[in-house]
Amino acid sequence: MEEIIKYILEQVQNLLAIDSPTGYTTNVTDYLMTEYKRLGYTPQKTVKGGVLTDLGGKETDNAVLLEAHVDTLGAMVSQIKSNGHLAVSPLGGMNANNAEAENCRIITRFNGIYEGTCQLTDASIHVNGKYDETSRSFDVMEILLDEKVSSREDVLALGIMEGDIVAFEPRSRITKSGYIKSRFLDDKLSASILLGYAKYLKENQITPERKIYQHLTVYEEVGHGGAASVPQGVTELLAVDMGCVGEGLNCHEHQVSICAKDSGGPYSYDLVSQLIAVAKKENLDFAVDVYPHYGSDAEAGLKAGYDVRHGLIGPGVYASHGYERSHVEGVKNTFLLLKGYLG
Repeated sequence: MEEIIKYILEQVQNLLAIDSPTGYTTNVTDYLMTEYKRLGYTPQKTVKGGVLTDLGGKETDNAVLLEAHVDTLGAMVSQIKSNGHLAVSPLGGMNANNAEAENCRIITRFNGIYEGTCQLTDASIHVNGKYDETSRSFDVMEILLDEKVSSREDVLALGIMEGDIVAFEPRSRITKSGYIKSRFLDDKLSASILLGYAKYLKENQITPERKIYQHLTVYEEVGHGGAASVPQGVTELLAVDMGCVGEGLNCHEHQVSICAKDSGGPYSYDLVSQLIAVAKKENLDFAVDVYPHYGSDAEAGLKAGYDVRHGLIGPGVYASHGYERSHVEGVKNTFLLLKGYLG
């Protein structure tokens, strides 16, 4: 068990080190293809760009598809200003308040990567008398390039253009007390848990009773990651994503969260009940919650028309879509819930 958890923590650090804002995910999925093959599986890339892997299993007409996503929040260059600063448009739910003063990378299509910082326009407090009262939005934010530029022409000469990807620094670390802190734990932490479960099955030569697939999706942050590539015979979509932590909810970072309902409506009553029963049987530290502002890959599959049951679990993650925090105990409880439910 400890070796699996160690592997999961190694994988989350590896995944977090690979920039993968929605729409720019080839590098991270190439890594996943290599890792699944190293574990002894035969993954395939979907046309859409996700990674689909058959983990084996006996009952092929009642299969379960585990889903996590490796696309993250980010931004795209929307305008090169006359002074050489960059206006950006967010990718996914990136919030300007959380992006302010963050280091970032501007990934050009043909001319390499440049560094910069996301700042409020006119960001000097000693100069801007309206600094405190300015409501942060991407309309008043910009990227300052760490290059000697003072005009649009200077920026274009570097090979930067509108449509280039902006990736924010994740600032990942794991503390001695077991806290996992980083941007984009949503959902690279749960993607790593799925890799850990795949490793567990292979190393212990376990053939599950039900066929199990894993799909690591790449467009979840814009709502359609799980809307395709559900294999024939799948009757259940189980999204493994971040568990919400905040006021009015029960979950904390040390727990596995079981979602009963989110913005898209209730999850499968039977599946949620089964997950709760397993969590109780295994004496796991868990919470059941209703998420007020949330959507998942499992819901995307239902909206796409698949006739399946759907569920959502994940380790508790605080400060979602900001500088997020979870804990190794939440990872353990999530892994053990998967293990107890699927075998």
